[in-house]
Order: sequence, then C-alpha cells, then structure tokens
Amino acid sequence: MNVKQRGSGWSIKLAFNLYKLFGYKFVYYIMYPVSFFYFIFASNVKESLKEYYKILGLEFNNWIYFEHLRMFAICLVDRFISKYDPSSYDFIYEEKETVLKIMDSKTILLFSHFGGWASSSSNPVTKNRINIVMQEVILDSIKEIESNIENKISNINIIDQSMGQIPVSIEIANAISNDEIIAIMADRPTSNKYKYKTKFFGKDAFFNKNPFKISYKTKTPILCCFVINIGLQRYKVETIKLNLDLNLKEKEAIDIAIKEYVKLFEDILKKYPNQWFNFYNFWENK
Repeated sequence: MNVKQRGSGWSIKLAFNLYKLFGYKFVYYIMYPVSFFYFIFASNVKESLKEYYKILGLEFNNWIYFEHLRMFAICLVDRFISKYDPSSYDFIYEEKETVLKIMDSKTILLFSHFGGWASSSSNPVTKNRINIVMQEVILDSIKEIESNIENKISNINIIDQSMGQIPVSIEIANAISNDEIIAIMADRPTSNKYKYKTKFFGKDAFFNKNPFKISYKTKTPILCCFVINIGLQRYKVETIKLNLDLNLKEKEAIDIAIKEYVKLFEDILKKYPNQWFNFYNFWENK
C-alpha cells in the first residue's frame, strides 16, 4: 500500500532553516501556527482520525484533532533535525543493556508509523548495521530536503522496496547472513502478498506479515520498537522481544506472533493515541 507522506516541503524547509537560525525551542512553538494551517485545510485527515478515535473508544474534538496534528508536525520535523544534529536528541531506552545485547547480532526491528521512529534511526543505540526496509511515497520537495542533509550516521542503510521484490529479498538475505539488523514496518503491508487480516481493536484490519515470515524462515528474533515523544527532543523507546515458536508450523507460529504484536500495539495506542500517524482509514478494505 502506497500512502502519501503528509506534510509539505515548504513547511519543513521553513522549520529547518528557523532551527539553524533560532534553535529548537523556536521551531517547537512555530509548529502551533503550522499545525493550525493543516487543522483548517486537511479535512480528509480529520475524517480518518475521527474514525480512529471512535474505534479506540476515545473522545474526539477539535482540540484533540489539533494536538494530533501538532504531534505529527513535531515528530516530522524531528526526523530532519535529528539527521542534522543527532547529538541534540535524547533517546531513553528501557533495559538498554538487554536491547544492546539483542541488537549486537541479527535482529528484525519491528517499527510502525508511530512517534519518532524515523528520528531514532539518526541516533542508533547499536554499532551493528541497521538496514531499513521501506517504500515511503514522499513528496519530491521533502525528499530533496532529506537528501541534502549530511548523513552523519555511518551504520544506517536504506533498502528501497521500489527496487523490486527480488533485489530487496537478496539484500535482506545478505544482511541477515552478515548478522545485521533489518528494520521493517509492521502496520502497513506493502503488497497484497503480505497482507494479514486480524482483529485490531475489535475490527478487521491488515498488517504486514513479511517480517514475521522472514523471522521464521531465518530464525531471527523480532524486537518490537515504539519510539514515544515525551518532550522537546526527548523520546522514550519501549522494546519487546518476540520469539516465534519454531516447533510449530510456519502459519501457526506467524498467527501467534502477529496477534501478540497487535496486542502490544493496541496497548501502546491506548496510552499514546495521538502518536500514530496513519492518516487514512486503517480499517477500510481497499
């Protein structure tokens, strides 16, 4: 599924330049008027978020809608600023030593379009090579800004899914054979082949079963990772290890693991509902 990245080149470029001139606090507060602009004009986003909060059983009003947009704006700006100045960000890991030990060898890092997942890649906790498998359809103006930022992180590699299934599969296989990390999104299937239907907050929704298939076939542990914004340039990183039962048949093992992940994701969204940035009807079968 290709979902256009929200945001615009002009607003991100403005925020980035203001950061270099006036610092982060200035950018943080300028996100209020920027968010208000989208609050007025992004009516389709409002409808999808209204459905999202309804399914979660939570109140939804104009203030909640505005705060959701503002949180997205902050996390999106952090995506770029963290690449420019990674040392200015603080990522707090629970049980950091355990996470380090897991990520020292081959691991599937399971992300979602939640919180500061993109910013965390600019300040990795491990020296092991992290291969981010992604096909994010972003505006050319946004892509240009990101590509012009000097890459100060040497152990990050992007595996672009637009290359095609065979080249991507080869790169993933090579990374795992080299004992490296594969980072994949679980909350957005990239093709019908990897769509897995399950109950999510009591309604049918589709998740990406590909990382679970890779885990089973290569005997690679999964580390679920949720990067939660907790303040100015501060994120809390919650991680949960999933081990597929290799004594079971593949389908059964994947069924159990995906349901476990979905339960973890539901618990996270109940605590931080305004940090999930899938701005479309996730439960709509298209």
